[in-house]
Amino acid sequence: MQPIPSMGYDRAITVFSPDGRLFQVEYAREAVKRGTTSLGIRYSDGVLLAVDKRITSKLVEARSIEKIFQIDDNIGAATSGLVADARVLVDRARVECQVHRITYGEPIDVELLAKKICDFKQLYTQHGGVRPFGIALLIAGVNEVPRLFETDPSGALIEYKATAIGAGRSTAMEIFENEYRDDLTMDEAIDLALKIMNEVTDGKMSETSIDMAVVELATQEFRKFSPKEVRSYLERVPKKQEKGEEEE
Repeated sequence: MQPIPSMGYDRAITVFSPDGRLFQVEYAREAVKRGTTSLGIRYSDGVLLAVDKRITSKLVEARSIEKIFQIDDNIGAATSGLVADARVLVDRARVECQVHRITYGEPIDVELLAKKICDFKQLYTQHGGVRPFGIALLIAGVNEVPRLFETDPSGALIEYKATAIGAGRSTAMEIFENEYRDDLTMDEAIDLALKIMNEVTDGKMSETSIDMAVVELATQEFRKFSPKEVRSYLERVPKKQEKGEEEE
């Protein structure tokens, strides 16, 4: 049997390199790192999702760029990476939720859904002729308590109190480490999310470029904020000082 040449480890099939790496999975993670920043924050009475839609042209209809999705009545997801891949996983997640409702007569557990999506992602790391999904998902929902999960292109799953995916992850995680508290209110979680977005976008935020949604424990329902609501929260964010501008 002929040995696979070194350049073959990252070509048409996902195969281990001699040092135990899966290059296609690593490339998929790079696609996520190049995506826009998405945040998830678990607060005392629910979970908040916030995304930067990165509107690149005034000709783009902002509402056509969707990066926060409703999965079920009590579950939502935020994405970073290849949006087309995200739609496939969102559709899969929605079907899993409905199958569970029909079979058991109750909403699916958030952790169970996250594991099912990760199992599906993992399948695409071990078969020839397919590539890993170039997308990470933040899955937020409530059952008895608020839950927040991050899914990796490899199929790995981690639960967080607060996390970020995309280009601004390192900045966001540093701020989370310093400022996150378990007893945050919804308004405080929103203020924290917008503070991070203000940093990673250099202050270029508007109601058309920022999307936010919450899943509330009291109502057990996903709710996406209207542009008017987003604008009202943005008005509370201090304007970021321009680089090179000196304080008087």
